Amino acid sequence: MVLLLLRGDPTDADRRGAEVTTVEIESEAVGRTQPVAVVVPPRAPARDRPGLVFLHGRGGDEASELDDAFFAALASAGRRAPVVAFPDGGDSSYWHDRASGSWGTYVTGEVIPELVRRFDVDPDRLAIGGISMGGYGAYDLARLNPGMFCAVGGHSPALWASADETAEGAFDDAEDFARHDVIAAARTAPDPFRRVRLWLDIGEEDPFAPGADAFLAALAANGIKVVAKRWPGGHDDAYWDRHWDDYMRFYSEALASAVEAREAASIHRCHRGGGPREPVASRGGVALAAQLSEPARSQM
Repeated sequence: MVLLLLRGDPTDADRRGAEVTTVEIESEAVGRTQPVAVVVPPRAPARDRPGLVFLHGRGGDEASELDDAFFAALASAGRRAPVVAFPDGGDSSYWHDRASGSWGTYVTGEVIPELVRRFDVDPDRLAIGGISMGGYGAYDLARLNPGMFCAVGGHSPALWASADETAEGAFDDAEDFARHDVIAAARTAPDPFRRVRLWLDIGEEDPFAPGADAFLAALAANGIKVVAKRWPGGHDDAYWDRHWDDYMRFYSEALASAVEAREAASIHRCHRGGGPREPVASRGGVALAAQLSEPARSQM
């Protein structure tokens, strides 16, 4: 059961004409009611809207990113701005199916279908991204759901090369880490990452830089292109707020490119074939990596 509640803006930020709605999902995947803040930009089309699912970092919630920097970036994207969903992923779920709940299934099987149904989001024009814990989760969900997303972004992603290095509570145990090791996946089973436009940025003083370097190296070894940035700063809100314009530009341009590529090649959105859409949770289409990707601009 899903209850749609209009609570108004949960922050004091200037929304710049955007509409903020909170959806409460009685989640079977995690066994409790979960709030999702959904932001509809002021110039959004009436239907077939592009969508972005954005995952918060550890200790955050559905309102963590609803600040002036985000709303300013959304407004700057103009007509290309996506509808943005901010699910609540708990304190330290790391956005994957684990003992505390099926957090990955919650996003792909509950949040996204609700976003498509209630907010007229085009299921074939979806991006996913996140900050820190959420950046890790975005990569893991893209890996486990090939063809679901057109673009994937990790902003200061929390990445570790081994289970011994992980933060307390990030994974249930070494086996849980191994099942969701995105660096190992990029090295040995990289095909899902070929199907999307990829972004990674990290601060020069960020403690997660070694993990980011390992992830980028694994992708590069398999010939996978990434828009990679290393900017001044650490692992904090000041760093992320400085770059919301960059993040929104990446997502909005990638989602717009999906439509342009479809029209040029007579394909259906991000995946091949002109038949009816398959359900969101089971689509296996191939994003146009060749057309959507741009040369890596790694400074890392």
